[in-house]
Amino acid sequence: MIMSRYDLSPSVGEATYQRLRRDIIACRLRPGDKLRLEGLRERYDAGVSTLREILSRLASESLVVAEGQKGFAVAPVTRQDLREIADLRLLLESHALALSLAAGDLEWEGRVVAAHHILAATEKKLLAGQERQTVNWVRYDFAFHNALISACGSRVLLDLHAATFDRFLRYHMWAASFRGSGVVDDHKVLFEMAIARDVDGALTMLASHVNSGVEHVLSTGKLDN
Repeated sequence: MIMSRYDLSPSVGEATYQRLRRDIIACRLRPGDKLRLEGLRERYDAGVSTLREILSRLASESLVVAEGQKGFAVAPVTRQDLREIADLRLLLESHALALSLAAGDLEWEGRVVAAHHILAATEKKLLAGQERQTVNWVRYDFAFHNALISACGSRVLLDLHAATFDRFLRYHMWAASFRGSGVVDDHKVLFEMAIARDVDGALTMLASHVNSGVEHVLSTGKLDN
């Protein structure tokens, strides 16, 4: 195949990377799926060299695994991996949350209030049986947690947390099960404690929230297969 010069454009490569990454996190590309270059080329309309670079980049994020001479595959999902990702998320988010609560100003508070309002409204629809809201909930869940830690003062910390959050989120997408009123209550309490600048209470709630999420995913049995 003769590659177009447009195939080498950073913007094209970045767009393809984002699309492929989203498909992995959303489990449209399932854990363990082989990532054959020819199939990816047709699906994402990108050149082979671009795709190799993207797959190597995703492998560095542990979303893809290299299989020696066999190419690449979507990273598997395992109980141990889920627990390790949850521990890393909790470590990063707890540190960022403590910093953010100490430094958060009125603008930070406005971001948190707005993010929780949208998340709570979406969760209300989910509890009413509107399952099509799940995609929106995933986006708003991250937006809320990101707002909580947005005043931490460290771009590196925020970026590491976002990448880890995505890996954690992939497990929830694979489980395909909304935790229900428990997660709604968690978010409400976490919101109230954050606004009150109750650092100890917020950190305790966050730990319970993340660990409950892990147990919920495990309870679905999706990682037993």
